[in-house]
Amino acid sequence: MTESHPFFSPKTHGFVRVAAATPVSHVGDPAANAQEHLALIRQAADQGVDLMVFPELSLSAYAIDDLHMQAALLDEVERQVAVLAQATGGGTAEHELIAVVGAPLRQGDALFNCAVVMGGGQVLAVVPKTYLPNYREYYEKRWFAPATARTEDVIRLNGETVDFAPGLIFEAVNRPGFVFAVEICEDYWAPLPPSTRAALAGARILLNLSASNIVIGKADERAMLSASHSARTLSAYVFTASGWGESTTDLAWDGQATIHELGSKLAEGERFALENHLTIADIDVDRIGLDRLRNGTFADCARNEGEAATVVPFMAREDVVESELIRPLDRFPFVPDDAGRLDQDCYEAFNIQVQGLMRRMAATKGERLVIGVSGGLDSTQALLVACRAFDRLNLPRTNILGFTMPGFATSDGTKSNAWALMKALGVTGAEIDIRPAAEQMFKDIGHPYAAGEPVHDITFENVQAGLRTDYLFRLANQNRAFVLGTGDLSELALGWATYGVGDHMSHYNVNGGVAKTLIRHLIRWVADRELVGAEASPTLHAILNTEISPELVPAKDGAIQSTEGTVGPYALNDFFLFYISRFGMTPSKVAFLAHQAWGDAGAGHWPANTPDDEKVEYDLAAIKAWLRKFLIRFFQTAQFKRSALPNGPKVVTGGSLSPRGDWRAPSDGNARVWLDELEANVPD
Repeated sequence: MTESHPFFSPKTHGFVRVAAATPVSHVGDPAANAQEHLALIRQAADQGVDLMVFPELSLSAYAIDDLHMQAALLDEVERQVAVLAQATGGGTAEHELIAVVGAPLRQGDALFNCAVVMGGGQVLAVVPKTYLPNYREYYEKRWFAPATARTEDVIRLNGETVDFAPGLIFEAVNRPGFVFAVEICEDYWAPLPPSTRAALAGARILLNLSASNIVIGKADERAMLSASHSARTLSAYVFTASGWGESTTDLAWDGQATIHELGSKLAEGERFALENHLTIADIDVDRIGLDRLRNGTFADCARNEGEAATVVPFMAREDVVESELIRPLDRFPFVPDDAGRLDQDCYEAFNIQVQGLMRRMAATKGERLVIGVSGGLDSTQALLVACRAFDRLNLPRTNILGFTMPGFATSDGTKSNAWALMKALGVTGAEIDIRPAAEQMFKDIGHPYAAGEPVHDITFENVQAGLRTDYLFRLANQNRAFVLGTGDLSELALGWATYGVGDHMSHYNVNGGVAKTLIRHLIRWVADRELVGAEASPTLHAILNTEISPELVPAKDGAIQSTEGTVGPYALNDFFLFYISRFGMTPSKVAFLAHQAWGDAGAGHWPANTPDDEKVEYDLAAIKAWLRKFLIRFFQTAQFKRSALPNGPKVVTGGSLSPRGDWRAPSDGNARVWLDELEANVPD
């Protein structure tokens, strides 16, 4: 790695690189174990790791039973602690990082199972194990005292006195948010793990040094505990267990290592490996802090249940080098790249939409609805939802009144798709040509188009959009129905809707909580499973292959009006929307993440069944330009439209822009602070 602009370093954007170390174990041989540790420390440092954790009692080995009580072994452990501490930084240090090592250490006449936290060439503090298992195969109380048995809150180690207590908080003085705490094995099987209070006291990364012998099914249990604990405590959880080399006199070991953040798995190491290895991931401590900032329950719990904790300050490594992000990063955050998860998300999203519409119809005692069918993505998805809702309510699909309303730029392709879809679904279809009414309006308001001039301005577009909505509402009155909206979440974020009409207004909008990128996959999901009938599937696939366009301006030189050419690629806009609205991240960090996801064809993975025409790349210049446009539209020009939205169900996490939901903002704000931050921190 070479020095570069700070923008290209994960450390600049609030990431801490952690490693769960799985060393080869040497039974009762601290010197040999220390050499394995040193090799992994060197490897971790070379890979830019900031914080690494070893298994429980890694210096002595865990399964050595009464050998823990031998003075010669304990003396050697202390000598090797000094060797490892020196290797972690400061003076003649070999490397700069924080290492947490497992060791049996004495305080007075008691022996403790400890985590030794090292950095800057010295031992920073020692954390004793709180809960000692003494059931089934475990017999730790034969050798060790629990943390509550210590006689004071310091321990002397190689002539130095350091803090000695459970629940210590380690905080980097030079890296905001880099705050961690440590617990040992059984501690996180307890009903109230010590790390819970540590998280409430501010720790964002929780480390677990574990021995944890393996039996069938236990690996899943560990992963479940780590995932759920990181979700409940709004933290990252790093777990590493003993592996190859531990004594198998009566037990076996798999060396499981996992890293979770806010409930999601970032990395998992190889189990049953025969060699030293590291499991590495970049933890987003900034994101954890922003999530805690938004979660009032976490803050309330911290006030009610939290306890004062001793803070141990340390200096973290500060090298700013260009590096690829080591963590899963979906290019489409609303569309997971795991096929199984995508199927589950589509199932839930579609049924949320369907049930929302069913409830609205039941509440209004409605039996008919009116929908504009354009042959585009959004109206197609809304129509599919309507058909499924009517089927479940035992209402005839003929009570769905679909209207295609061609204007001055409607193409034969979209019009024919609209008709084919309505016929295949068995809804009542009709056509209203809006051009005569539009021409009359142009004449009435004195628009140049009425005089034969080819003026295709915003008035020209919105006259058409407005007329379509006017017709739909009056048709609803006439047929004792209500208007089903079609506008999606991405359009609401960008303000890509005509205020009061068009995609902006309806009696109920099932798409308002669904991002454009997800709508594409929902339509494909419905088509592939024939959920509304096999007859519609060919037309649905044809619609998916149609370029996104409002079709309000006639084609010029053979090129149709392109939505994405005006507002930007929906793939990028949805990416921006997710991280800005869900977490409140700075524009420069969003740009960094987008560059990591989209800047290199090999840097990410595509969701299942992604068409080739969606597999595109964007360089940093394009990302910055489109992000600038997004910020202006999102923060400055679109909020007044979002302040007057119709009802509709929230579908995706962090994905409601309703003024009654996740997002509330002034309609007369501006985007200056976000634009300034982008310009100041993202290179051209």
